[in-house]
Amino acid sequence: MEGPAQDQPALAPEPPPPQPPLLSKNAQKRLLKQQRFEAKKAEKKAQVKEHKRREAERRRREWEETLEGAATEEERSRLVESRRELRRERMEKRSEERGQKLRRLEDARAGGQKVVIDLEFAHLMSANEINSLCQQIMYCYAMNGRYEYPCHLWLTGCGGEMGAQLRRIPGFDKWLVEKEDQSYIEALQDQKENLVYLTADSENMLDVLDQKKVYIIGGLVDRNRWKRLTMKKAEEQGIQTAKLPIGNYLKMSSSQVLTVNQVVEILLKFLETKDWKESFFHVIPQRKRCEADSIESRGEAEEEENVEDNQPEGNKECVEVLSPN
Repeated sequence: MEGPAQDQPALAPEPPPPQPPLLSKNAQKRLLKQQRFEAKKAEKKAQVKEHKRREAERRRREWEETLEGAATEEERSRLVESRRELRRERMEKRSEERGQKLRRLEDARAGGQKVVIDLEFAHLMSANEINSLCQQIMYCYAMNGRYEYPCHLWLTGCGGEMGAQLRRIPGFDKWLVEKEDQSYIEALQDQKENLVYLTADSENMLDVLDQKKVYIIGGLVDRNRWKRLTMKKAEEQGIQTAKLPIGNYLKMSSSQVLTVNQVVEILLKFLETKDWKESFFHVIPQRKRCEADSIESRGEAEEEENVEDNQPEGNKECVEVLSPN
């Protein structure tokens, strides 16, 4: 015979899942703006991909029509051989350009302007932000090899998650840059008096690039969360600071904070031209400039075009030959 049923203890209700912290109105606006930017970026990438596909299909059709229009088999063979020869020439040209790029990068490692990208901020960034920074560093390396006077690039603080992400980049182990797990203070301890941290918060304006100096760029995608972070770091380490003279040449429509690759390219352009204004207008996109500066830059470009159009044919040819671009 079964005994009386015992009352089971009531189970405590599960606590509700933690709610995400409420964002301020400004934070919501920034988030929405970032989401729109990412959506627009993805849409543009898809459009470029589709354009490339259509162009490839168009070229394929044109080639097939050209072959079908050949009157004889001999003419068809000549067309095929001509196309092969063009392909060989393109490959030889690419090989030659790669060789020239490698020689320039080797020369830069021997005596080029030292530029450090400080990668010790991974703990302050999300996975997406770290990935974004890795993309910027890829662009820095590719761009560095294209310029006539490349920088001697250093990547310091390459340990942890940042190093793991960088090593996923195809060919990263063959890059002609200095890669250090330790900080720049340790890696360049014998040159501490020449270290200069580039930060928009510095009061020191950078007039020229000093070959003896080592210029440091903060590797941080912060969406303006961290105020004066790199400035405080430099002050604590007792090293020099400087800022690019952007305000002397143009007005920014927002913050003067630039991406890592934009700063690197400005330095590369200045090494090439010795002209800050040209460097800024070449690199900083119009959306980051005030309208007046954008109109001025477009006006100067149109004025240069008009000058060229009004010159005699002989002089016009000289302008084209002497153009730095």
